[in-house]
Amino acid sequence: MASEKAKELAAKQKAEVKAAKLAKKNSTNPADWPWYRQIWQTYKVTAEVDKQLNLLLAGSFLGVVALSVVVGIFLPPWWMWLLIGVMGGLTAALWVMLDRAKKATFTRYAGQPGSAEVALSMLDKKKWFYTPVITATRQLDVVHRAVGPGGIVLIGEGAASRVKPLLASETKKHEQVAYGVVVTTIVMGDGEGQVPLAKLADTIKKLPRKLEASQVNDLKARLRALDAVRPKVPIPRGPLPTMKGVNRAMRGR
Repeated sequence: MASEKAKELAAKQKAEVKAAKLAKKNSTNPADWPWYRQIWQTYKVTAEVDKQLNLLLAGSFLGVVALSVVVGIFLPPWWMWLLIGVMGGLTAALWVMLDRAKKATFTRYAGQPGSAEVALSMLDKKKWFYTPVITATRQLDVVHRAVGPGGIVLIGEGAASRVKPLLASETKKHEQVAYGVVVTTIVMGDGEGQVPLAKLADTIKKLPRKLEASQVNDLKARLRALDAVRPKVPIPRGPLPTMKGVNRAMRGR
């Protein structure tokens, strides 16, 4: 009897492992993919937007290989330098692809409601945390929030005439619970005095340091209390653009 139960348990465990492997194989989450599938998917998505990608990849690879061959002519053995050149060329091509993938992501999402989350997801998660769409209008003007060493940053996107009053209202609410923490407002866009999507993350990173890690954690608790009393954000059904999983694919892991 005991052996029969042991066999049943072993069969059940084997079936669970098989099911888990199958689920991971068919998963749409890049985190579950092997590294080579992540890189291939990143290439396909980037190539759809960036028509110069293939030329740049070939140029970076061949350029490094050619340089290594020239060095090998003067410093034998040539085959060792050729091997170094191939490895270096692959590394250079991968670096170029990741850089172009980042730019292609901005191009793909530019102009879509909620696209600021694309840039916010690229902030250092050990230093910054962000909350997308803390408030919005029915016209899809939205305000996002990032908190980190630079203090509180409110990012508005949409029509400037509607976003600026929305940011001013949110600034007052945050100042009431921030206890002196600086609140910086940014209007995202391509107009005068606005910050483009592609430069949003760098703009936030360059803000002067105002808070230590312990102060950031204390501030997070106060902001949770503020968010708890907010009315439901009036936006239509359907997800806003998100970078969840895309960063992993771009990093090749």
